[in-house]
Amino acid sequence: MEGHRVPVVIQGGMGVNVSSWQLARAVSRQGQLGVVSGTALDAVLARGLQEGDPGGHLRRALGAFPDQDMAQRALDRYFIEGGRAPDVPYRPNPTLTIRPSRGAVELSVLGNFAQVWLAKEGHEGIVGINFLEKVQMATPSAALGAMVAGVDYVLMGAGIPREIPQLLTDLAAGRAGTLTIDVQDSTRVHTSTIDPVEVLGAHLPVLTRPLFLAIISLHSLASYLNRDPSIRPDGFVVEGPVAGGHSAPPRGRLTLDDAGQPVYSDRDHADLAAMSRLGLPFWLAGAYGTPERVADALESGAAGVQCGTIFALCTESGITEPLRRQTLAELAAGTLTVHNDAAASPTGFPFKVAGLPDTLADRDLYEARERLCDLSYLREPFERADGSVGYRCAAEPVDAYLRKGGAIEATVGRKCLCNALMADVGLGQHRRDGYDEVPAVTLGQDLEGARRLLTEHPEGWSATQAVDWLLAWDAQLTTRVAEPV
Repeated sequence: MEGHRVPVVIQGGMGVNVSSWQLARAVSRQGQLGVVSGTALDAVLARGLQEGDPGGHLRRALGAFPDQDMAQRALDRYFIEGGRAPDVPYRPNPTLTIRPSRGAVELSVLGNFAQVWLAKEGHEGIVGINFLEKVQMATPSAALGAMVAGVDYVLMGAGIPREIPQLLTDLAAGRAGTLTIDVQDSTRVHTSTIDPVEVLGAHLPVLTRPLFLAIISLHSLASYLNRDPSIRPDGFVVEGPVAGGHSAPPRGRLTLDDAGQPVYSDRDHADLAAMSRLGLPFWLAGAYGTPERVADALESGAAGVQCGTIFALCTESGITEPLRRQTLAELAAGTLTVHNDAAASPTGFPFKVAGLPDTLADRDLYEARERLCDLSYLREPFERADGSVGYRCAAEPVDAYLRKGGAIEATVGRKCLCNALMADVGLGQHRRDGYDEVPAVTLGQDLEGARRLLTEHPEGWSATQAVDWLLAWDAQLTTRVAEPV
């Protein structure tokens, strides 16, 4: 990372669109690393255009895309002047598969370009994008779109992102980039490839390789990724068990406490001395959202911290204003809880769910929702007996999942996070039968930073106020330039 700006604070990439371009831009303008969520940005673009694109931001971004014919195809298909009627469902967007359609690739490239371009608009700060390793089939096209917009950092967690460094290197060189896709019951290797020349042709600009940060939970994984230059990241985010969203399951046999949450031990925390010996910069996440914890991280040898919850609840967050206000009210009353649900995510990873009324945290609302899977970001590919590839999701209708070879126990308690997280940011689907998708808010389990910020800012706080507060213990603390290792 020699010669690159190294932030003290990384604003977490919370999806879907909680880490909006507005949030990332505000943090970036403060000299820190603003990060947009790279999850489901094809759907965010398609639904945002169907809402009439208030403020014209998406259309402004599409107007800067190098291939205007591609941008116009998206506008022709999805843009509705004045926005859709409230009782009209969103037009579906094509799903991303191992061999995605041209339309699916274009919408993904455009959606990721738009968010990064808007986050970087009008300033010289650094901007990152966060991907989930579990959403593998979306990654090649998403990475290309973000790189066309000039993204500075790519971050990825929820798995072992061993192939991302080479993907970014290949795309930056204008070569086809390939990822191996995890396919259940596979008898052969399955890969997904994107060729930037094929996608953009003469419109392909010169691309710069972004820095890559692997989000990991254990120093042993960091050591594994560090041993080979072809899979080595440029740094790490070391995430503890209380961090929001998806988290790594405990090592060894899964044990649940009385509340049904996974039980973690000292084995599930990284050895920071071992991290320092690797010689690559690392940031600490999970209960590092206070000024004192920033100081602790720096003292331990970390380059800084990654924080999510205090940014998820700030004014620039993509969470709808009523939902944000509801969450802050529960926080102020001392009644806000965050449950680490071992069953919620179709990925099998534990997932943090805030215990808010009128959300999928309410068991009655969860049971009342008819199971379906139409956005399909978290579904898993599997190989059929004839060698073809099918797709299944543990949150889809149980009989459909079983017909595809899934196990009944995998369906218990699974929540459709794709639709719920879209609802968090005001883009939830309205069904033709009148049902509106219910949100499911994810936060970190450490709420200390948010509580203290709420005490100082009872009406809520901005991203600028959050950054200033985190760095207030040292007025001289600013973004630095990496020294040679």
